[in-house]
Amino acid sequence: MADQQEEEDLRMALRMSMQNAQPEPKRSRPREVTGSGVPVMTPEESKRQQRELMAAAAEKRMQAAAAERSMQPTKSAPAPASASSPSKIVKSGDCLRKEKEIRASQGDSRKELTKGEAQQLFSMVFGSGVSKDILAQWSNQGIRFSPDPETSMGLVQHEGGPCGVLATIQASVLKHLLFFPDELGNTALNIPENLGFGRFSQNRSVASDNFAALGEDAKIRALVKSMGEILFLCGNNKRAAIATLSAIGHDIEGSKGSPEDVVIAQALEGLSIESAADLQKVLRVDIYTTTENALKRLEKMIPVFQSRMGALLFLLSALLSRGLDCVEADRDDPSLPLVTAPFGHASQEIVNLLLSGQAVPNVFDGRMDFGGGMFLKGISTSVDVGFLTLLESLNFCKVGQHLKCPRWPIWVVGSESHYTVLFALDTAVQDENELEERESQIRKAFDAQDQSGGGGFIGVEGFHQVLRETNIRLPPEKLDSLCSSGFIVWSEFWQVILDLDKGLGGLKDSTGLMGRKVFDLYHFNGIAKSDLNGSQATSPGETPVQRPRLTKLRVSVPPRWTPEEFMADVTVSSGSVGGESSGKDTEVTKPEPAQQAPLVDCIRTRWPRAVCNWVGDPPSIV
Repeated sequence: MADQQEEEDLRMALRMSMQNAQPEPKRSRPREVTGSGVPVMTPEESKRQQRELMAAAAEKRMQAAAAERSMQPTKSAPAPASASSPSKIVKSGDCLRKEKEIRASQGDSRKELTKGEAQQLFSMVFGSGVSKDILAQWSNQGIRFSPDPETSMGLVQHEGGPCGVLATIQASVLKHLLFFPDELGNTALNIPENLGFGRFSQNRSVASDNFAALGEDAKIRALVKSMGEILFLCGNNKRAAIATLSAIGHDIEGSKGSPEDVVIAQALEGLSIESAADLQKVLRVDIYTTTENALKRLEKMIPVFQSRMGALLFLLSALLSRGLDCVEADRDDPSLPLVTAPFGHASQEIVNLLLSGQAVPNVFDGRMDFGGGMFLKGISTSVDVGFLTLLESLNFCKVGQHLKCPRWPIWVVGSESHYTVLFALDTAVQDENELEERESQIRKAFDAQDQSGGGGFIGVEGFHQVLRETNIRLPPEKLDSLCSSGFIVWSEFWQVILDLDKGLGGLKDSTGLMGRKVFDLYHFNGIAKSDLNGSQATSPGETPVQRPRLTKLRVSVPPRWTPEEFMADVTVSSGSVGGESSGKDTEVTKPEPAQQAPLVDCIRTRWPRAVCNWVGDPPSIV
C-alpha cells in the first residue's frame, strides 16, 4: 500500500515538474541529446531527478496537511496581544506595508471607522480617563481668523489646549500670505501636485506689514492651501484624510436663507465626543490621493473647520493621513496620550507631526542611538516652518538645525503651556553674517599655517601665504609693523583686519554696523486676552478689548567676535537688515536699551546675544 502511494506521489510530482512554473534544477553541464531530440540521462542524473520529484511530492503533501489543519478550530492557541496594549511595539515594517496598501488603492474614497480604529484613535488622542473639561476644550475650538483688523491675519483661540494645532496652521498660513501672495489672488485654487514643497527663494521680502489690508478671500485661500499642505505632508505626499461629521451632510449648503455657519451650528447642537463609541458614531473620513480633489473638498469644508469642532477635526485628519500605526511607530512611548493631562495641551508629537509629517516626540535632528536597539527619534528632514522653545533656554532640550533654520523665517514658539508664532518679513534674517563668514575664512587660513601647537602665531612666510589665500592687501606700513618681530600673533593681525577697509579685504564697515545684524521680528499670540492697544492704563468707562496680540520687535545681533561692551558704543542704522546698507541716506541712531521677556530667551536660542526692543506691553508666550 505504501509503495502504491509512493508511486502515485511520484507520478503526481512528475506531472508538477512538467509545469512551466517549476524552475529547472541547476546543472553543472548540459545533457546529451539524441538525434530524436530526447535528452539522454545518466543513471546518476536519473536518481537525482527522482529524488527531486519525490521531494516535491512530499512538499505537496505537507502543504495539503497544513491547509487542512488551518480549516479546523483551535482550542488552546494563545490569544494575540491586544492592539491597545501599552507594551505593544509597532514595527516600521507594518507601517510601510499599510502605506503600500494605501498607495495601491486608486482614486478617492469615503469610509467609516471600525470599532477597533475608533478605539485606537480615541485612546491615542485622549487616553483613558480623560476629563470632560479637556474634551470640552477640544470640542469648542474652531479655526477662525481674528475679527480685529490689526490681527486679522491670525487665527484666534478661545479655549486652552488646541493652541498647538492652531499655531502650526497659523505658521503655514503666514508662509502663504507673506511669501506667496500672487497665488492667493486667483479665483480658483490652483496648486501644483507637490503643493509647493521646496519652493525656496533666498531673497524674498514683504513690502508692507499692513496686515489689515489682507482680503478675506486671500486669507481663506491661504488657510485651505495650508491645511491641504499639512495633511499631504502627514500622508507622505501620497494622500490626505479629511475627517468630517455624519451630522453634517457631504455637501454643506445653507437652507431657507440660513447661512452655512448657522446650519452647521444647528447640526452640532447637543453633539459631543466623549468616548470611542461616540467617535465611531459621528466621524466620517474622506481619503484623497490627488491634491486637486482634496483642496476642493477642504474649500467646501471651511465652514465646518470654522465650527466649534474644527481644531479637533483637523487633528484627527492629520493622524488619519499619517496612519494610526505609523503614528504609533513614530513615537517613543505610544502608551501616552497625545493630548497631555491635566490641562489638555497638545503634545510635542502633535506639533512635530504638523510641522514635519512625523509624530516624533523630540526636537533634535535625526535620532539619538543609545545602543542595544534603544534610540530616541527626532526631526529627520528640513521643514518649511520651524520651532523654537523656551525649554531650550532652560537647558531642558536642544532644538536641531532642521527646526531652528526652516526654509521660511517663521517659527512656532513653545513655552511650558502655550504655543505662539514668531515670523519675519524678510528671508535675510536667516542669512549668515557676512563678516562672520569672512572671519571664519581668514582664521582657517591662519590656523593652517600655525605651527606653534595652537599658540596663535605664525611665521612671516606663512603669513604671506595667508594674505594671498584670503586676498588681503595690507598697506606697506601695516605689513612691516606686523612682520617686524619675525612672527605674527593672531590678536594683533585681527585688530588690523578690523581697521582695514572691506575693499582691501578687511572688515571695516562704512555703515557703522561692524557686523551687527538689525532686523524686525513679529510675534503673534492667538489666544484672546484683554488688550488696551498697548497701554496698561484704563480710562474711566473704557472696556478692554478681547483680542489676539501682535508685537513688533526690533532685534539687534552683534557678531560673535566683537565684545558687547564695544558694540554698545557703535551706532546702528535703523533701516538696515543683515548688516547691509540700503543705499539711501538713513537716520543713524543709538541702539535702544535692551528689553527682557521670556520670548527674548527663545529668540536667543536662534540668534545668540540678540538684543530686543518693542513698543507697549511685552510680548507674551503664555
